[in-house]
Amino acid sequence: MKNKLTAELKRFITENQGKNINELALMQNPFPDCDWKWILNQIKARQKAEKKLPTWFSNDEIIFPSTLSVEQTSSEILAKYKASLLSGNHLIDLTGGFGVDAYYFSKKFNQVTHCEFQTDLSEIVQHNFELLNIENIHTIAGNSIEYLQNSDQIFDWIYIDPARRNESKSKVFLLKDCTPNVVELQDLFWSKSDHTLIKTAPLLDLQSIVNELNNVRKIYIVALNNEVKELLIELQKNYNEKVQLTAVNLINDDTIVQHDFEFEDLENVQYSLPLNYLYEPFSSYLKTGLYNTLAERFKVKKLHKHSHLYTSDQVENFPGRIFKIVEVIPYNKKNLKQFENQKWNVTTRNFPLKVEEIRKKHKLKDGGIIYVFFTTNLNNEKIVVICEKINS
Repeated sequence: MKNKLTAELKRFITENQGKNINELALMQNPFPDCDWKWILNQIKARQKAEKKLPTWFSNDEIIFPSTLSVEQTSSEILAKYKASLLSGNHLIDLTGGFGVDAYYFSKKFNQVTHCEFQTDLSEIVQHNFELLNIENIHTIAGNSIEYLQNSDQIFDWIYIDPARRNESKSKVFLLKDCTPNVVELQDLFWSKSDHTLIKTAPLLDLQSIVNELNNVRKIYIVALNNEVKELLIELQKNYNEKVQLTAVNLINDDTIVQHDFEFEDLENVQYSLPLNYLYEPFSSYLKTGLYNTLAERFKVKKLHKHSHLYTSDQVENFPGRIFKIVEVIPYNKKNLKQFENQKWNVTTRNFPLKVEEIRKKHKLKDGGIIYVFFTTNLNNEKIVVICEKINS
């Protein structure tokens, strides 16, 4: 690494990590022996890492790569969850990146091999692992697939996070279009391990994943604070039974809501007009597509086939936001006239207008303690469900 963190430079970075990068860029470089863009990158990367990577942020000796690498890496909360799923003697991370996943895997495996094709990034990761007193991670700079092909080792787990952009930098929606192409690499993986974990973006369709890959045992749909962040695809050699789904919602760093499902929705479900309580599933549960199964499992009824909102007379322990229904009114301009300029938290489900269109049309403000769902009931009538939230 060409640039070094001197005591004076560390002090400067710490003192300026709350400053506006664009304003700092106009300054004259106070460290002529060090690249100014690199210094600015350290400050900007630290800003992005403060909440996402507190272990790295809290150590002023840590060197950060490009801000893009920091943006693309797993957060510590997500990496810790992934590591909780696996254990064994030796794991190889074929797309190591900044090394956050490998760091947490190292706490569950005796040995971790971290592969990264960018030499500069690999050097940074090795430097940081030494600072973090991690002694059981071996870093490899170079093509990880070639390394795996030439290796005589058998691994307990292979972990890979293929890039979701093609050569033209546009997003892709199938695993076979990601880099590396894990669909073509399956035979190689099975020659080196009985277990593979693939991390991918939440936009991928679950059925397409199962169609493209062999031996899918389980798919984890992982959300952080109700935002789906990643899919984890667990492959097991020679597995040919039913695919399992696990919907996960990590709430900050201390609570996990999680349920297992079979990858097959029920055909029939009970419907109802809004009763006393309304339920909005966590995003990871919606991603399963098991809308009828959710109703059956958690003893609630659906409002409409396409609304994906649920209701019940008695409050149920449901994986999502739970509301006490205050009032249900038919949707029309006359009914909403009385609520002009009031503060409402507006959500739409199976409704022809978007939230901003509703706010503009009916002069509604954002915020407050009232939660309102614009949706469609079982009679295909447009309705407004006015609620008070009783949990997050």
